[in-house]
This record gives sequence, structure tokens and C-alpha cells, in this order.
Amino acid sequence: MKYIKAKKEDIDIIFNIVQNTVKTIYPKYYPKEVVDFFCEHHNRENIVKDIEYGNVGILVVDNQIVGTGSHEDNHITRVYVLPEFQGQGYGSFIMQCLEDEISAKYRTVLLDASLPASHLYEQRGYRTIKHEKQNVENGVVLVYEVMEKSTSEMP
Repeated sequence: MKYIKAKKEDIDIIFNIVQNTVKTIYPKYYPKEVVDFFCEHHNRENIVKDIEYGNVGILVVDNQIVGTGSHEDNHITRVYVLPEFQGQGYGSFIMQCLEDEISAKYRTVLLDASLPASHLYEQRGYRTIKHEKQNVENGVVLVYEVMEKSTSEMP
């Protein structure tokens, strides 16, 4: 298992991982409008920009890309693992790699957490610092938490 910097030629695989995960997992927690919002937010163009900035990594397991993570400055912006590979610690491994990279330059790590996932981040030492809302389509509102972790609390 290795986590490496993504290259432009990885765009199709990364886009597929993100879209597949959002369309498979998110409908269990969110209405269609929120799922559509995330699919559009994590579109091909935004992923390409993040790759060009050097902010995207890929997780390779047995020569297969099974997950991806990205950050902008000290803000973790995207962590996705293909649904069939979830529950095996790959998301935690990606998180650790992102946290290690961020802690080399910053005193805190930030992320936006869905309400169902916030308890997982709490177990990693994150604390909610504010609640946010984003209006999406048809009057639907996405509610999420902004969470923070001090890099001094990392091993």
C-alpha cells in the first residue's frame, strides 16, 4: 500500500473514485439534491486544478488505485475510497498521509465533515469549531461541521 502524488493522467481514475463513491454512499444519508451538489462540486475540472497544484494523492493497493485525498493549504478537501474497499482502514491511511503533509507546514488541520462522519473525525482528535449550511437546489440545505485538529496533537 502506498500513497503517492497524483498526475494528470490519473484524472479519469480519480474522477471515477469520487463520483462512484458519492453516488453509492451519499444517497444513504442525503437527498438527491445534496448528492448532485457533491457530484458537481467534485467535477473533473476542480480535480484537475487540484492535481495541477500538487494537492492530490492516490492510494495504490496491489497495483490498483482504490482511493484519493487532497488538501488546500491546511484544509483537507477530498477523501474518497471506492465503496468495495471501504472498512479496511484505507480512508484512515489517506487521512494520516494528509495530516502528516499538512503538519509539516501548519499548526492546525481543518476539514468539512458531514454529520454522519463527524464522529469518525472526533476519534481522530478533531473538534467541531463551527456549523455551516449550504443552500443547494429546491430549498434543500446541506448542513455540515467545520472541524479542526492541532498538529501538536499528532504523533
